[in-house]
Amino acid sequence: MSIPKEPRQLMINIMYLVLTALLALNVSAEIFNAFKMVDKGLIKSNTALDDKNNAVPQLIRDAAKKQGSFQVYADKIDPIREKSSEIVTYIEDLKNTMINVQGYKKDKVTGAMTDDLIGKKDKEITTRMLVYEGKGEELKAKLEQYRVDILELIDEEEREAFTKEIAVQIDEETWKAKGKNSWSEMNFKQMPLQAVLPIFTKFINDVKSTEAAALNNLATKVGAGDTKVVLDKYTVVSAPDKSYIIKGEKYRTEVFLSAGASADSKTGISVAVNGKSLPLNKDGVGVYETTPGSLGKKSYTASASIKNPVTGEVKSFKKEFSYEVGERSVTVSPLKMNVFYIGVDNPVAVSAAGVASNEIKVSMTGAGGGTINKASGNYNVKVTRPTKKGEFAYINISAPGLTEKREFRVKRIPDPVPKLGKARGGAMPSGQFQAQPGVFPVLEGFDFDAKCGITEFVVVRAPKRQDVQIVRNKGGKYTGEAASVIKKAKAGDRYFFENIKCKCPGDAAARNIGQMVFNIK
Repeated sequence: MSIPKEPRQLMINIMYLVLTALLALNVSAEIFNAFKMVDKGLIKSNTALDDKNNAVPQLIRDAAKKQGSFQVYADKIDPIREKSSEIVTYIEDLKNTMINVQGYKKDKVTGAMTDDLIGKKDKEITTRMLVYEGKGEELKAKLEQYRVDILELIDEEEREAFTKEIAVQIDEETWKAKGKNSWSEMNFKQMPLQAVLPIFTKFINDVKSTEAAALNNLATKVGAGDTKVVLDKYTVVSAPDKSYIIKGEKYRTEVFLSAGASADSKTGISVAVNGKSLPLNKDGVGVYETTPGSLGKKSYTASASIKNPVTGEVKSFKKEFSYEVGERSVTVSPLKMNVFYIGVDNPVAVSAAGVASNEIKVSMTGAGGGTINKASGNYNVKVTRPTKKGEFAYINISAPGLTEKREFRVKRIPDPVPKLGKARGGAMPSGQFQAQPGVFPVLEGFDFDAKCGITEFVVVRAPKRQDVQIVRNKGGKYTGEAASVIKKAKAGDRYFFENIKCKCPGDAAARNIGQMVFNIK
């Protein structure tokens, strides 16, 4: 399938891919409702395409009547529409055949038919018909033949370029790369009926989109349309290099009609700004330049006219545009937190309005023992010691026309929380308690990629009516005697984990992160 140009259609396609991935994980029934929503969205999109495709043929025929040599293009309308209608009918029949096996549910109150499929989770009908009975490969062959038939109706010299406009595409690479036996097996085997329906509706959408592209190609030939859609509405467009510039800089923008054509075409496009005509380049684009001498909002009026090459009618359009003129400024944004942390990379974004990135110079001074270096388009700060009260680490920025300094505090990585599995204490079944490999530190709510490690802890077993056992363990995982004490856990025992110490990146010495108490049940 080709990538759709309309945002709505692109959104539906992306949603379908996400839903298919979720379906593979056997998620809840709500996913089937989401597939139904995608199918309805595609059906609505197909209706919109039908409206467009129904409007274009008459425009082509009307243009052909005005100039006899265009009749050859008008004669291609019916073959294009007939071939599209044939394959759409075939796909609809396939859909209905699978749906009718079990049909739709009826409303329990009114008895009226609903749009809820009885067999929406049925994988047998799709696998049997589309994979084992060969209907999937038959569909694939018809789609491929449709591509060939449509291309034959396009002028030979344009066919190679027109292949990019054909939405009907068959992916022959993925199923082979995945080791599948066929295209049908990859797309339909063990797929629930509710998930297959949007695929079929998308094929219909591709056919209608291809039909639209072919009709618009004919419309362009006869002058009934200047783009891929019949031109019945126009607007003036201004495309500035920048909408916000610095005082003293030159403001530059391209002004053109949204349905633009080349300067030497018969459309006779002309462009002006504030009443002054602009010369057009080979693409039919006029360039407007001005250098404002003051700050604030600036506006200008752009106008354009176009001549219909068939009727000779001239239409004019006008629109006002604006831009902002401002002073230089600088922004320094830590990408994680409002402070720098010892032992981890602290990413920072540095930008200055109106200044190229290669003109900005960045350095670091002050407390914290910090350094700053370029990293993946931004900057990376490393610090070695925390700042005291009243102390700051400074990032210094210089660029043409500005000098700035920003201050930051430096801190140690916060204390992690000791845990057994997901628990910090409380009641725990003996089997679950014995299954834990040891004590691990968790940095809760810390956005940086940092790992702390347990250096040692003391575990105390207090069984009922027995002597207390105290063991010191090195590292986070249970070893030796500590592992033996853990394996003795039974209902009624209490375990104390004390003097839990760990080291985090940047720590000179281990820190005590508290204790935990567990009651064995």
